[in-house]
Amino acid sequence: MGARDREATEPGAPRTELLRDADRPGSWLLMVDGTPQSHVDLDDPAHLDFEYVRRLGHVADLAAPQGRPVDALHLGAGALTLARYIAATRPGSRQRAVDVDAELIDLVRRELPWDKRAAIRVGTGDARAWLAERHDASADLVVCDVFAGARTPAHLTSAEFMADAARVLRPGGTFAANIGDGHALRHARRQVATARSVFAHVALIAEPSVLRGRRFGNLVLAASDAALPTDELSRRAHRDPDMARLLEGSALTRFCATAAPVGDADAEDSPAPARDLFAR
Repeated sequence: MGARDREATEPGAPRTELLRDADRPGSWLLMVDGTPQSHVDLDDPAHLDFEYVRRLGHVADLAAPQGRPVDALHLGAGALTLARYIAATRPGSRQRAVDVDAELIDLVRRELPWDKRAAIRVGTGDARAWLAERHDASADLVVCDVFAGARTPAHLTSAEFMADAARVLRPGGTFAANIGDGHALRHARRQVATARSVFAHVALIAEPSVLRGRRFGNLVLAASDAALPTDELSRRAHRDPDMARLLEGSALTRFCATAAPVGDADAEDSPAPARDLFAR
């Protein structure tokens, strides 16, 4: 990979890099403080390189009938990989995204422009405060993929936060979240318990080695007030190049049996991965 680099301009500000993917013309990797944050293919926005983003893509694919436009909210803008994917696979969708890093958004607008025919609006601000300003029953899909460095901030992990996401969703709408965890999966178990305290239906998707706590990785949580398409989600996860497993029902109950829901008062940032996890 060659590189086009933007160093942080203020002390303590995140260090952001754009790295060209030599294997796919038009593809770029966005790094923030040494952590891979987004991969985007400007020539083929339907291509999803990161395995957890493909799983979020599966959730988005099944959030409504094929090809039907949706209203989607993205907490954590990054390079807008999933928003570009939804715009390509569901033309006419209306999407809004928010990110706390104004300089990152400016960089993406300038260096990784998206199709202006796509109805994607991007704002700057804290994801939870921004979500609180959205209207009731105004979205079909809410995706939380917010990381400060490699950790999700505590205030985006609580039952109160998830309840606000549920408020914004239309009946039958879907909440999806990217969870980073490893070893005993204490954080992921508590996130499942939290989601189950808010939503009637919850599923968790991850690679078997991650579910067994053998390595740090990404787990995708999907939740709704209506039954989730778990059979098809499971098939897609199993067929993925990075084969994954879906937990629901009694298996998910066992997974989070010892965990209690998290509230604002006791929420914690997600655990940090090992420093060399993203070494390249």
